[in-house]
Amino acid sequence: MAQDQDETGAALAWYDRSHEWALEAGDPNMAASTLNMKAHMAWSRRRAERCVGLAEASRWSAPGASLGVRGMAAQMAGRGQALAVRGDDARRVLDEAEELIGRAAERPEDEPPWPYFYDETWFTLQRGMALMHLRAWPRAIEHLTAGLAALSGDYRRDRTWYRACLARSLAGAGEPDAALALALDIVPHAAEVGRPHSWNELHTTPAMLLRRAPRARRHLVAALRAEG
Repeated sequence: MAQDQDETGAALAWYDRSHEWALEAGDPNMAASTLNMKAHMAWSRRRAERCVGLAEASRWSAPGASLGVRGMAAQMAGRGQALAVRGDDARRVLDEAEELIGRAAERPEDEPPWPYFYDETWFTLQRGMALMHLRAWPRAIEHLTAGLAALSGDYRRDRTWYRACLARSLAGAGEPDAALALALDIVPHAAEVGRPHSWNELHTTPAMLLRRAPRARRHLVAALRAEG
C-alpha cells in the first residue's frame, strides 16, 4: 500500500521487516519475494542498476525458492536491464524468466499463494513494458495490445497503467492520432485510480508528441490539466 502511494521510505521499511521475518521463518519464497518487491520499487524510481542488483540478489540468495518466484526475480532483472537500455541482456533474462514461469505453470501446487495473478498474460504485458524501455515500439505495441486483450477488466488500476504504456508506445511509433485517442480515454481513470504511477506515466505521452504532433500534444496537456 505504501508503494502504491509512492511512500518510498515506509514501503522500504515494511519490505525490510518482511525480509527479516522471512529469513527467521526459513521461508525462501517470501525472502526472495521481498527482494523482488524492492527491485520493483527501484524500477518504479527509474533506478536501473539498483533494480538489477536486488533482482539478482533474489535469484541467487534463495536457491530453495519456487520456479515461479525465481521467474518473477528474472523478469525484474530483465526490466532493470531494459530500463538501462541493455537490450541483449534484457532479452536474455526475460527469455529465462519466461521459461521458468512456463515450468511453474505445470506444477502450480509447488507455488506459494501470493503470485496467483502472475501468468502468461502478465508476462506478456511486462515484456511489452520492457520493449517500451528499449524503444522497440512496434513490438511493445504488439505485446501490450495482446496482454490487455486478455487482462480482466477487474484489474482496473493495472489496465490503466498498461494502457498508459501503450499510449506512450503508440506516440513513439509515430501514431499520434491513436496515441491521443487512447490517452484521452485513460485520463479520468488515471486521475481516479492511477495516482501517482499511471498518472505520471501518462504525462510522458505529451513529450513523445511534442515534435511530431504539437496539436495532439496541446489537446492532451489541456485534458491532463483539467483533471489536475
